Amino acid sequence: MTPQLSFFLENAWIVPALSLTAFILNGLFVKNINQKATGVLALSLVGASALFSYKIAFDYFSLSTTGEHLAIVPVDMEWLSYLPMMKAKMGTLLDPISVMMLVVVTTVSSLVHLFSIGYMTGEDGYGRYFSYLPFFTFNMLGLVLAPNIVQMFVFWELVGLSSFLLIGYYYQKPSAVSASKKAFIVTRFADLGFVIGILLLGYLGYTSKLPLNEGASILDFAVINSAEFISMFSEIDSGVFGLSILGLALILVYMGAAGKSAMFPLHIWLPDAMEGPTPVSALIHAATMVVAGVYLTARLFPAFSGAASALEVVAFVGTFTSLFAAIIACTQDDIKRVLAFSTLSQLGYLMMALGVASVSVPLGFTASMFHLFTHAFFKAALFLCAGTLIHAVHSNSIWDMGGLRKKMPITHMAFLIATLAIAGIPPFSGFFSKDEVLAAAVHGHRPVIAAVSYLVAGLTAFYMFRIYFVTFFGKAKSENAIKAHEASISMTLPLIILSIFTLGAGFIPMNSLIGLQPLTQHGIDYMVAVPATLIGVFGIFMAYLFYIKKPNLARTTSQKLGKFYLAAKNKFYFDEMYLFVTKKIIFNIISESFAWFDRHVVDRTMNIIGSSTVGLGAIFSKMQTGFLQLYANIFIIAVLVVFYILIFQHI
Repeated sequence: MTPQLSFFLENAWIVPALSLTAFILNGLFVKNINQKATGVLALSLVGASALFSYKIAFDYFSLSTTGEHLAIVPVDMEWLSYLPMMKAKMGTLLDPISVMMLVVVTTVSSLVHLFSIGYMTGEDGYGRYFSYLPFFTFNMLGLVLAPNIVQMFVFWELVGLSSFLLIGYYYQKPSAVSASKKAFIVTRFADLGFVIGILLLGYLGYTSKLPLNEGASILDFAVINSAEFISMFSEIDSGVFGLSILGLALILVYMGAAGKSAMFPLHIWLPDAMEGPTPVSALIHAATMVVAGVYLTARLFPAFSGAASALEVVAFVGTFTSLFAAIIACTQDDIKRVLAFSTLSQLGYLMMALGVASVSVPLGFTASMFHLFTHAFFKAALFLCAGTLIHAVHSNSIWDMGGLRKKMPITHMAFLIATLAIAGIPPFSGFFSKDEVLAAAVHGHRPVIAAVSYLVAGLTAFYMFRIYFVTFFGKAKSENAIKAHEASISMTLPLIILSIFTLGAGFIPMNSLIGLQPLTQHGIDYMVAVPATLIGVFGIFMAYLFYIKKPNLARTTSQKLGKFYLAAKNKFYFDEMYLFVTKKIIFNIISESFAWFDRHVVDRTMNIIGSSTVGLGAIFSKMQTGFLQLYANIFIIAVLVVFYILIFQHI
């Protein structure tokens, strides 16, 4: 029985509607009247949606006193009806992870809007920027609240569109245009798998003849995650690599998730996406868009848990991506690219935790959602700190910074807090959530995955404190670094707020709020936490040794590593490999073959048809003389011919 819902729960649709209103007003009216007003309007409406989300979270988690939270669908309107039990609907789904994501998206988006008011001052297209930003927020919120897979896919694609617009904001720069196209194309390739997976799930649901409640659709998450649906298809062989038909469908869906969350080998778009404004990087590529893939996997977690092969793929890809990206991050010099690869690595952590979980042992699920929650705040803080540093030094390279600790004290303190959090040092939030991820791997009896996760924890501490020491200590390494000063209040206030979230988020009892049942409260596992913390401290010490104590040691070590270091610095040449495949194979061989067929078969056939039509027209046109006598003679001859044919047939 559904409990009595408050006004805020009944009308959760207002949260995305506020952002949509900001997009429409700014895009159609305000930016043409007063550019500066667009920032204030967008901040006001998105900030109101954040307050609305906090009230929704409070009311939702207050509904239950037993610790078990129901999934509520207060709005569920039919949009398209394909078949009686296959309908695409638009609505709002409130459950622990959607409510958590509402808080994350609206909070980070509000702070990014506030930061952007100062950061984007003087930029051409200021009003355009504050039209795109709430548009992205609206799409992300529509995705989060989706009660069915069709609504999620619609907003999934709109998120891709809005990210394309924001990454390519500096459309005068060829690199920004290229990055926006790269992000759009790579994620569209991944989404092809997603849409095929949706079609396959819909077909399975339609043929299953499952008894559904009135108004329900086989495309609803509740149906796809139901025990009846899972048991019906988890044992049927698909004939593809020994996968079950459910496993095949979910792996196809996971292709879309892997593309959006930039999992290996679809990771190549995310580092280049740093061409967009830094606040965009904080919003889209740290806290919201890139976690959409993790959110989709979590949303379908019961179904994934019923298809062991699909969950194995999630675990393997996540583990490999976390290590692969962490190694590359140790070698990069662009501060935003280091943070981009750090995001890739942490997203790999989230996927890995989901991959080692199950419905019966859901620690990995809870750990993944917990780390998603904390990571959003400290990674957004890191990106916004990077924005203030770039704004002050006018360079993305950490080697153009240095000595900024006293010149930019607020940025320095916010960056240090966020860096300690991502390094997993207690009592910062990352310590609690990251150790839950490690505990999930250890208690899931996955020794290789656990070992890789510990290694990644050490690498994370190393490359993040590499940035910290090079940027804030030593002597200023450029003229702009000498003149650097703290940013305006609109840019530093979000850093302070995010630092507070970073300090406090780890103490939220996430297990009791979003844990799957059955679940007991999981406190700090010291058998996991102590070695993880020591590894993090060791990573910090190595960064101190390499970049403060003995700065020449970093150079000599990179020389000793030789080709491996060079490969890591060049991102293991994956961009070059993709270019080779696209230009040398797809364009030169496959596309050229299609082009030859198009020119010599399709075009020639059309040319023959066209020229034949023209020739016949020329012949028949000679019969159109305009002389009545000629037409009468032709008519008489035609009648005589028909007459003689009829006579001949009767002889």
